[in-house]
Amino acid sequence: MSSTLKSLRALSDPTRLRIVALLERDELSVNELQEITRLGQSRISTHLGLLADCEMVRSRREGKRTFYKLNPEADAVVGEFIQLAIRGANELTEHSHDQINLKRVLARRKEQAQVYFNQVAGRFDRVYGPGRSWQAFGHLLLRILPPLVVADLGAGEGLLSELLARRAKKVIAVDNSEKIVAFGAAKAKKNGLKNLEFRLGNLQNPPIEAGSVDLVILSQALHHAEDPAAALASAAKLLKPGGQILILDLLAHKFEKARDLYGDRWLGFAESDLNRWLEAAGFKKIEISIVAAEEQPPHFQTILAGGEK
Repeated sequence: MSSTLKSLRALSDPTRLRIVALLERDELSVNELQEITRLGQSRISTHLGLLADCEMVRSRREGKRTFYKLNPEADAVVGEFIQLAIRGANELTEHSHDQINLKRVLARRKEQAQVYFNQVAGRFDRVYGPGRSWQAFGHLLLRILPPLVVADLGAGEGLLSELLARRAKKVIAVDNSEKIVAFGAAKAKKNGLKNLEFRLGNLQNPPIEAGSVDLVILSQALHHAEDPAAALASAAKLLKPGGQILILDLLAHKFEKARDLYGDRWLGFAESDLNRWLEAAGFKKIEISIVAAEEQPPHFQTILAGGEK
């Protein structure tokens, strides 16, 4: 097969157009391409092989990882095909999401602390150590929490709020269920947590004074929101300048039964959507990463998103 026909074949698949457009910005590993595109590793490797075969991309090894980039020595004909692929990718519906995820992945490369934590987390459950547990680590980290004013939105019965209240200056727990708010308030009183206050309200319009809190937390709450983007915009208004938001939620999934079993409005979220909504709400220094993955079906994955006002 001629090089021209190989190149035409390479451009016949939208996924390969996406990959070429992503590699225009920087070299990427297979794992990074997988995270950006949400495609399987073997599928991405197959597409990269076809692109390499027609000399559009080159690869290099770094330890156990292989990085791919556009071929800097491509001849004029291949170069024209590369530019055609980039133009074609711009017309795909996935392009905007890919670019948001690419920006996030490249920014995270600079965060070596995050890379180290992922390595530690990966070893944690494999190697037993007496007295070592996530519960113990949680208490240790709680001790270094500064005296913040925290808003726990969609707090439920307030498990997280109770933990935070033991160190925070004040915690305001908001939920839209009268029974749950009453239960949480009674439990806080029983436990002597005078700095924990429960309030009835929803995520789109939480009953908290604007510019009054240091930290907003939405822990597995955003997928219950009627309008997630509006909820994040409202959360931003609650924060003082320099305040932070932290979101724990599910990565986008296809387990439809979650709507009936757990009352979920949304089947998780794509990282690109969270990034876009946080930016629209005025947040800076946005970081989003997968922090947990369940081994049992339906294999829910948890994402942690954060930003600064």
